[in-house]
Amino acid sequence: MKKVTFTPIIPALLAICILFASCGKKEGSGRAAAAQQTPQLPVITIPTKTVTAYTTYPTSIEGIVNSEVRAKISGYITEVLVDEGQKVKKGETLFKLETQSLSQDADAAKANVNAAQVEVDKLKPLVEKDIISNVQLETAKAQLQQAKSSYNSVNANIDYANIKSPVDGYVGSIRLRKGNLVSPSDQMPLTTVSDISEVYAYFSMNEKDYFDFIREAEGEDISKKIKNLPKVNLLLANGSEYEQKGTIQTINSQVNTNTGSIQFRAIFDNPTQILTNGNSGKIEIPKTYENVVVVPKASTYERQGSTFVYKVGQDSTASAIEIKITTEVENLYVVNSGIKEGDNIVAKGVASLRGETKIKPQEMPFDSIAKPIVKVFR
Repeated sequence: MKKVTFTPIIPALLAICILFASCGKKEGSGRAAAAQQTPQLPVITIPTKTVTAYTTYPTSIEGIVNSEVRAKISGYITEVLVDEGQKVKKGETLFKLETQSLSQDADAAKANVNAAQVEVDKLKPLVEKDIISNVQLETAKAQLQQAKSSYNSVNANIDYANIKSPVDGYVGSIRLRKGNLVSPSDQMPLTTVSDISEVYAYFSMNEKDYFDFIREAEGEDISKKIKNLPKVNLLLANGSEYEQKGTIQTINSQVNTNTGSIQFRAIFDNPTQILTNGNSGKIEIPKTYENVVVVPKASTYERQGSTFVYKVGQDSTASAIEIKITTEVENLYVVNSGIKEGDNIVAKGVASLRGETKIKPQEMPFDSIAKPIVKVFR
């Protein structure tokens, strides 16, 4: 009887099964790879908002009145009656100078007045009796008047030895103390008394900023434009915002030839006297943009000086679009062109995209991306 063997068929069947299994795995892994290559990214819808941008300028603070206190006569300081930072009234004595020599001069001048008066009194009856001419009496009267003037001048110098405050305000630095010799020719004042119930904040703009600023202000001429300028903020040296708003009062009519800038002066109420001479800070000038297209900075990227976003089409394809920026407000850009209200853009992760990219959009609220990040310093 003839034998039939099946041994060669079994390996062939096994090979075919392994081939199909391998093809199935490749197809599955291909689909998985394709799924992994389509990134899931957050997408936001572009709105319009009303936002306020601020332009800042360094500023220096001065009291509305800064009056130097100087000696009108020469002498040694015998008393300093106030301290630095003390509040004083107009006419209050701040310093006293020695007056011993002046008192002696006053006594001598008074004696001359008395002697001249005696001479006039002696000559009057003689003139009335025509014993002497009237010319002698008039001469004696002139000498009496001269003696009185000298006496009054010495008394005035004695009063000048009491150096008084010229205005209401606060005493500044006191450079000289008891025993120092002072004179009217001194270059430095004894002190400065400042009225800081209100303060001036001085700041400057370059010519370009100035012309842009003035052109946008409402009014037919410069005086009307100044009246219509917005209130300004003051940022103190520690970064905090001063509680009072300021008003721009004047704009210098001349350009500083050394710096090419134009000086502004704003005034602030200072009821608590927290501001004083020499303080520094920054002036913030606001500008409001109404119903403008805005985009979070985090949703943009820069390339060769231009700013781009990834706009998402209806087929979920993200394409790079250049945008033109008007200004920035905190973490937002105010957009002039490139995108419009209602457009969808990739909110985060734009740095990882290249060219046109298919994505899986994950819609997110605009404010969740646009909300400023709170910084905590320790």
